[in-house]
Amino acid sequence: MENLRDKTVGSFVTEDFRTAAVFTKYKIDFCCKGGKTINEVCLKQGIDTRVLLKKLNEVLLAEDSNVIDFNSWPLDLLADYIEKTHHRYVVDKSVIIMQFLNKLCNVHGGRHEELFKINELFNQCVTELSQHMKKEEQVLFPFIKNMVKAKERDEAVLQPPFGSVANPIAMMTHEHEVEGERFNEISNLTNNYTAPADGCTTYKVTFAMLREFEENLHTHIHLENNILFPKAVILEKEFS
Repeated sequence: MENLRDKTVGSFVTEDFRTAAVFTKYKIDFCCKGGKTINEVCLKQGIDTRVLLKKLNEVLLAEDSNVIDFNSWPLDLLADYIEKTHHRYVVDKSVIIMQFLNKLCNVHGGRHEELFKINELFNQCVTELSQHMKKEEQVLFPFIKNMVKAKERDEAVLQPPFGSVANPIAMMTHEHEVEGERFNEISNLTNNYTAPADGCTTYKVTFAMLREFEENLHTHIHLENNILFPKAVILEKEFS
């Protein structure tokens, strides 16, 4: 049990994605700050380490044949999955959520001024994520796929214009942190996505969509920060 206290949050989720639900319940960031140890997050957030580890252990011991082991996937497959699943999710859902937020601002903004800030933050998130995903799809992911192909064929990999793969990864990781903080602010402004007493059905649906968007974003970032990016750095070193 003692050594598990020094294990990082991200490594728990990488080894068994079901543990993400436990960290989410305790509002522990397993994606952008997945490098923190159990001891560190518990100390910072005032969580009983023994209780958290007990909850994690219960999940780890439960049998579930439907668990997806993303950590075992080839990097090109994982990159394709992220693009086709999480990037498309952002594109599809953001339009709907922005429409709902605009409606809430028009109807309820007079009584709930925080809606305007929530709307502003979400629009900023969508704009930044759009540029972020383009950089991944047009620059970073193609290079990772080229490395996988080159290794399979026992060929050299062409030197990219950005130097080491660590350079765009550092940029992507920083941008992940920015969006993580932005959504943390949205979560606080929405009282953890809880509609006020006078909130209509549209209010509740909008907040539920925002919660789902954040959860999807956390999974998206986890797959990149804790699996795809570190393995891409290791793979690049094999060519040198």
